[in-house]
Amino acid sequence: MSIAPFNRLTCPLDGAPLCRTESGWCCPQGHTFDVSRQGHVNLLPVQKKRSLDPGDSKAMIVARRRFLEAGHYQGIAEAVSRRVLAQAPEHDRLAVLDAGCGEGYYLRALADAGVVQHELALLGLDISKWAVQAAAGRDKRMQWVVGSNAALPVPDHSLDVVLCMFGFPTPAEFARVLKPGGLLLEVEAGPDHLIELREIIYPTLKAPREPRQTAEVGFSADTVETVRYALSLDSAEQIADLLVMTPHLYRASAEGRARAEALTHLDVTVDVQLTSSLRL
Repeated sequence: MSIAPFNRLTCPLDGAPLCRTESGWCCPQGHTFDVSRQGHVNLLPVQKKRSLDPGDSKAMIVARRRFLEAGHYQGIAEAVSRRVLAQAPEHDRLAVLDAGCGEGYYLRALADAGVVQHELALLGLDISKWAVQAAAGRDKRMQWVVGSNAALPVPDHSLDVVLCMFGFPTPAEFARVLKPGGLLLEVEAGPDHLIELREIIYPTLKAPREPRQTAEVGFSADTVETVRYALSLDSAEQIADLLVMTPHLYRASAEGRARAEALTHLDVTVDVQLTSSLRL
């Protein structure tokens, strides 16, 4: 397998194609975007931010990196890579966007999947600058961008695959950027995901969200695959990383967080759903 440069970016200010320059990217109207020393580019204009520091915090990214690199979600990464690579016939090239890439774990796993008959052009995008900095500092094979799922900086019908991993789906934007027949793969928590942790930190659990009954506009009917396995966390540090890397840290009460912090071992259920649909 070879990794090809991803160079089909668009200007976040006027939508025009961006061209690579010696120090960054530039559009025909003269808007320029510098490449950082880590290797990523910021395509989230300040006027389009909803806060000064949107997305996951630096602490969340550090915790998630430790947790994922320990292999706890390897089963999810393997399932995602299998589904993505099944999308391509032999010797075909896949342009893949991870929309909400975090620190890049799943995109790196895809690049390392070891299937030699595919050429991949990979783009990781996240609204968190901390996430993109961490991803770019770790792996230079992909193009890393600070940006928003609400206005993806790529041309219409230019992607073969869009991943949305535990993120914020924007179906209309995903439909815009995918080629006809392109794959949208959404990964979400299933009803029992981390249920043992949630029972500790919350007084009551919310009812599971009802599955989507109809396909999103512009997409085929959903196909759902479940990845489920038991996971043992054998230290207070691993349990803390799991809690810090998720929104549960901020949703739990102080008492619930204290109960979790007192643990030194926790068996949890990993239960995630991979929902595939094709662009019509």
